[in-house]
Amino acid sequence: MLSDAIDYLRCPNCAGALTLDDRRVRCPHGHSFDVARHGYLTLRAGGAGPGTGDTAEMVAARQRFLAAGHYSPISDAIRTAAPAGTEPVLDLGAGTGHYLAQLLTAQPDRVGLAVDLSGYALRRAARAHPRIAAIGADAWQPLPVRTGCIGLVLNVFAPRNAAEIARVLTPDGLLLVVTPAADHLGELVATLGLVGVDAAKPDRLATTLADFVPAGAETVRFGLRLDHDEVAAVVGMGPSAHHLPPATLAERIATLPESTAATAAVTVAGYRPRR
Repeated sequence: MLSDAIDYLRCPNCAGALTLDDRRVRCPHGHSFDVARHGYLTLRAGGAGPGTGDTAEMVAARQRFLAAGHYSPISDAIRTAAPAGTEPVLDLGAGTGHYLAQLLTAQPDRVGLAVDLSGYALRRAARAHPRIAAIGADAWQPLPVRTGCIGLVLNVFAPRNAAEIARVLTPDGLLLVVTPAADHLGELVATLGLVGVDAAKPDRLATTLADFVPAGAETVRFGLRLDHDEVAAVVGMGPSAHHLPPATLAERIATLPESTAATAAVTVAGYRPRR
């Protein structure tokens, strides 16, 4: 898939064009990058630190939970909100590539760039769909993506660099942001003592995207019935995985009924660059 995506990428060191030769990518200034044996390509500047990304356990939990279809209504809402087109789709903070793969299946004329910092996630994203190129990069740094070539940016429960998103989008491109609503998984938050959604999150998002023009929003709310393993997966794939010791979480989950009700609630919002 990298062969179809290489023209949309640029060198993270000098912003030069890239060429793919077997399992190595090069720019005219001599910078080179090896394609990992798992199929993904890391494009980070030579002076960049290691950064942080989702752990193997978090990625495995996300894979299990999403593959079971629990968040299918979110995928459906993304497909409905995404306009058809032929320009590439960039999934920023793509994780396992689940949402991008679902969209590409519905839009066969597009290729996808799954950008994430976690090598564990990139291994899965590289195999998520035949038209996905998995790219290792830090969302907070200049993206290794050419200016003005991306028709659609997906940003699902992930960090966002507004200036870089605006740079890579085409003039009529669209940013789709999926964020948790205030009551997202509220039953589990209350019962298990999880990290809740910050009430100031919508205001921070509006400030971050002040240079974008809102292009519609939809709240998607649906019920879940989860067994103990599924509760552990949905908690383990999110921010609470960093805040609760595994033994403590297991003890609390053990007190739940065998089938636990929870509410998923997210906002899918579109934004266009202000030109």
